[in-house]
Amino acid sequence: MGKIIPSKPLLVLLYGFPGSGKTFFARQLCEQLVAVHVHGDRMRAELFENPTYSKDENHIVSSLMNYMTGEFLNAGVSVVYDTNVMRTAQRRALRNMATKAGVETVLVWLQIDTDTAFGRVSRRDRRKLDDRYAQPLDRAKFDTVSNGMQNPDATEHYLVVSGKHVFNTQKSAILRHLLDRKLINLDPNANHISKPGLVNLVPSPAAGRVDLNRRNISIR
Repeated sequence: MGKIIPSKPLLVLLYGFPGSGKTFFARQLCEQLVAVHVHGDRMRAELFENPTYSKDENHIVSSLMNYMTGEFLNAGVSVVYDTNVMRTAQRRALRNMATKAGVETVLVWLQIDTDTAFGRVSRRDRRKLDDRYAQPLDRAKFDTVSNGMQNPDATEHYLVVSGKHVFNTQKSAILRHLLDRKLINLDPNANHISKPGLVNLVPSPAAGRVDLNRRNISIR
């Protein structure tokens, strides 16, 4: 079965505790929907040999994500923006970008209790696809991130999805949401196309790591 083509370009934003399953959800959603997966943790790993998660480093990763997202949206390509949109101002800026590009924004809140979320974080395994680029967090760092999050309010029109559910259940919720907003067409006779790639801005894992001399960024 082909992938679902949105009736108009979408910007899908993800919100939830570390360990709530945002990257798993984003990857699986892009298997169902014609959209680009803009993955912040993977970009960081490709840019920095030993990420520090400093303010300057975060700014570089965020700026690159926003640049790539803006280019795709302006070209009429849907984007799943895979980083935690923790702050109200961050979400507002991304919505404004989408509005200027004539794109609909979908905010997905993956809800899960903190103990389950941290349990997942503490068991992350770099050999697993969805854990490969994730930030390592001890309990203190996890609590700092969680306590710094600003929950969406009713004016942001978000969709709640359980971070504990299997993807098929999550998929049913988001497809219903997109159908209700008339953002997708599930007509079985509709044509389907494969999703676009990241136009080599982020190398494919199959291609191996990038040249270390070209990848690293020095912050001065």
